[in-house]
This record gives sequence, structure tokens and C-alpha cells, in this order.
Amino acid sequence: MKGSMIFSGLIALIVSLSSYGALNYFEKDDPSIKIEHINKVPSQKALFSLDSDGNPVPMDFNETATNVLDGVVHIRSTQLFPKSNGNFQFGTIPDPFKDLFGNHYKQEFYFPNNGKKWNQQSPTRVGSGSGVIISEDGYIITNNHVIDNSDDIEITLHDNRNYKAILVGNDPSTDLALLKIEQDGLPTVPLMNSDDVKIGQWVMAVGNPMGLNSTVTAGIISAKGRNINILKDKYAVENFIQTDAAINQGNSGGALVNLDGGLIGINTAIASPTGSFSGYGFAIPSNIVQKVIADLMEYGTVQRGVLGVMIRTLDSKLSKDKSLDIIKGVYVDSLLENSAAGKAGVKKGDIIVSLNTKAINSSPELQGYIAQYRPGEKITLKINRDGKESDIEVTLINRDGNTNLVTMEDKGVLKILGAEL
Repeated sequence: MKGSMIFSGLIALIVSLSSYGALNYFEKDDPSIKIEHINKVPSQKALFSLDSDGNPVPMDFNETATNVLDGVVHIRSTQLFPKSNGNFQFGTIPDPFKDLFGNHYKQEFYFPNNGKKWNQQSPTRVGSGSGVIISEDGYIITNNHVIDNSDDIEITLHDNRNYKAILVGNDPSTDLALLKIEQDGLPTVPLMNSDDVKIGQWVMAVGNPMGLNSTVTAGIISAKGRNINILKDKYAVENFIQTDAAINQGNSGGALVNLDGGLIGINTAIASPTGSFSGYGFAIPSNIVQKVIADLMEYGTVQRGVLGVMIRTLDSKLSKDKSLDIIKGVYVDSLLENSAAGKAGVKKGDIIVSLNTKAINSSPELQGYIAQYRPGEKITLKINRDGKESDIEVTLINRDGNTNLVTMEDKGVLKILGAEL
């Protein structure tokens, strides 16, 4: 009897252990899903970027926008015209001819201000654009085409305060202008080193497009060193930063900033078949802006160093035509008479591969770097000649062939005569 009870106990123990093991086995293969409700998002900053040291930093557009908006202004420029004694006025042009005489024609590349619309009620022309405060005492940078030929310039701050501005100076070669309002303690946007800008990094465009004040858009740097042939000045310098941050009419002169809120460019032009943003915007690099600002504040005009060479961007086709062994750099097509480069030893057929250790990959890049120097300053070019590289030190000159700085009197005479002799 006792042995029978022990045997039954063993059987029960074996059955219990088997059941427990089978339960665990089937639970592991159970395809059911456990659902839990989370009431709080564990992280509010899911996107990250890398700083200059390679460390991850949160992408906070809100903080950047807050820091920059106060430093970007709306600009309204007005040009006055004398009243006509005749009966013909712009506003009375028959409808079929307005497309010919009006402001409806759109180029592939054009300035995104409002086209300086005509006021049909009076002989005035009104333009709208943006500007960036660069100093607490009221200096503002914008595009030259925003205020060109204006008789009255009105500035509206982000907090809706209004001021009349005076033109300190302008530079059609880079499409920049410097304005001044009488006010202290203004918020500013700090200028950054645009040479540090990387393709693919996040940026924000801040301005006043389509009559919508204080508008912010975000995108990335799409390219650098762009030349789109939009500036018609004889000595035009085009070395644009390209971005896909939305830029439209009224954004001209506004800020292109990095995520730290630093100014890396002045928004200037867009590429569009329709007249509205379609993915490509262009900004003047802040390093060129800084040079132009410094000259306008100190001299009232821009001091521009000249290398004195005719150049082309080197590519595989040009390299093959010239039997060269490299495909990157700037090819020297010819040298002007008494050019600074020629005096220093640069020859036709040389390839400029760097300037002051900065690699040169295109003609716009070289023009952009040269535009940051004044006559009399020295630069070092690395030249590839017949496959061998050497450094040549060049002292830049002005357009007259010497190292003198241009005075406001010289500029005034040129404006009156309308010719350069």
C-alpha cells in the first residue's frame, strides 16, 4: 500500500513538471503581441546634426528662429518720377501691350524682390525686400537691387517699429548695399565664416516673402561656388551658396543662417520657370559680405583687388583639349596687360589649384576669394605648370593697374561722367 502511494506521487510529480515545461515552451512560440500605452514621449529632440567637432547636437529650429527673427527687417523702397505732361502713362498702356512694356517677363534666374511694382495712381515705383541688422547702432545689410535708385527707404523691425534709412554705400558688383537707421541697442545677427559651410548642412532662410513679414523656411546647402550670370555689372562677382530653403519675392536681402543662428549668406536670387520658388535659391557668402561692409563703412566704396587674368573652370573636356594631366582647378586663358598675376610670374596655360592653401575648383570660387582682398594685399597662388606645382606670391592691384585705394571723389567723378577713362 505504501509503495503504491509513493508510485502515485512520482507519477503526479512527473505530470506537473511536464505540464510546466510544455506551458513555457508554447509561451515562447506564442505569436500574440503585448500592447502598452505610453503617455509621454521619451525624447522631444529626435533629430540631430553634427557640430564642427563631430559631436551630435539637437536640431532645434525653434530656438534658431527665435534668435534670428528680431535681427531681420522689412525694407520698403520708393522711387519717385516727375509727372509727365503728356497723356501717356504706364497705367494707361492697353492690355495687349502690358506684357511687352510691363514687369511680367520672368527670366530663368532673377531677383526675388517684388519686382518694384508700379503704382498706377501716382508716378512712383515701390519695392519690397528684406535686410539684416549687423550692428547694434543701426547698420543694415541688404541687396543693392532692393534699394537701387530709391528716393525713400523705410525700415520696419520685427516688433513693428518704423524708421527712415539712409544709404551708406552700395556695390553693384556683388549686389550688396549698406543702410543706416538712427537707433541703438538693436538685435543683431552675427556673421560666420562662410568657408566653413558644408554641402548638406541644415540652414534657415529668414525674410519677408509675398508680403508675409518674418517668415522662416528650412533646407540644406545644395551647392557652393555657383555662377548664374544674373549680375549685369562689368566687374560682377558671383560665388553664390545654393540652398533648397524656400525663397520667394520679398526674400531678397534676407538672412541665410546655420542652426546656431549665425549669418552665412544674404539671400539674393532664385531659379524658377514660373517666378516662384521651385527648389533653388542663391545667397551671397558672408565672407564677401563682411569685406564689402568693412569697405563701405571705412571708405564709402568697395576696394577691390584685381588679379588680372582671364580664366576658365577646368574640367575633363578642357583638360583633354589642352593635354593636361589634372581635371580640377582654374585654367589661365590669358593675362591682361600689366596684370598683377603676370608681374608675379603667372603664365598663360597655368592652372591655379589653390589660393592661400584654400583649394580652388572653379572660376567663381577664385573670384569669390579674390573679392575678399584689397589692392596692395598679397596672396599666394599654387600653380600647376607642366605637371609641376609651385607657389607664386601676388600683390593685388586695382583696376587702374596700381595699388592705390579708391576714394569717394573718384567714384563721384565716374558717376557724373558716366565713363571710366
